[in-house]
Amino acid sequence: MSLETVSETRSHGGVQGVYRHASTSTNTDMVYSVFVPPQVALGRPLPVLWYLSGLTCTHANVTEKGEFRAACAEQGIIFVAPDTSPRGPDVPDDPEGLWDFGQGAGFYLDATEEPWSRHFNMATYIVDELPLLIAEHFPADMMRQGITGHSMGGHGALTLALRNPGLFRSVSAFAPIVAPGLVPWGRKALRHYLGELGPAWRQHDTVALIEDGARVGELLVDVGEADPFLEKELRPELLESACDLAGIDLTLRRHAGYDHSYYFISTFMADHVRWHAQRLAG
Repeated sequence: MSLETVSETRSHGGVQGVYRHASTSTNTDMVYSVFVPPQVALGRPLPVLWYLSGLTCTHANVTEKGEFRAACAEQGIIFVAPDTSPRGPDVPDDPEGLWDFGQGAGFYLDATEEPWSRHFNMATYIVDELPLLIAEHFPADMMRQGITGHSMGGHGALTLALRNPGLFRSVSAFAPIVAPGLVPWGRKALRHYLGELGPAWRQHDTVALIEDGARVGELLVDVGEADPFLEKELRPELLESACDLAGIDLTLRRHAGYDHSYYFISTFMADHVRWHAQRLAG
């Protein structure tokens, strides 16, 4: 599979790149960023950490504001940041013109409803298509993958890991939407992409997946106590209860004064990179 180099920039001894390719999953061009740390010079494949962004974001938000490169260079981690949805003039968007659905809000699932199903296949894109491209063009050890994300991307990281046991050796999240079937952002997206409330919704809901028997070994989740979406959209207490009942080792850290922004994410990003590095070593 071919890719187009949009830009490559030296950073922390490695290379921060932005790339474009024609996706067969989304039937659009997709743009993503990859940081390759200086350990590439050692000539051996390096572990990969996927970062899934939240509502309205592209690859650029975390690439420019996430402050992950120093920790990735220290730990020898390749950092991959895809876009959050397909984009383009032929891609349908929120009919209400709002920001929480459509382009920029793919919710990391494969849509089954028209007009979304032709383009909005982000689960297949993240799990199947883009990893093949990364493996072909970068020095990536695809047997050592971790995944993290923020908000909608935290939802994506958790659900994709639960739905694909063994694919990711480590899973974490920043301020994830853990029960989309119960909150406004999620209910809007699931209804449009998957149809009215039914079993398909549970396959894209972290708490429901755990209730239905899906498991990961451990989770690291950070939330800010000043996050304006904490009580209405994120509901971390539901994840805490589900993990407790399922015996999943959850480290849920609540941080006083922190909100939903990249000021919050960048503060704790190095913690997450190092946590993943420990689990991706060897």
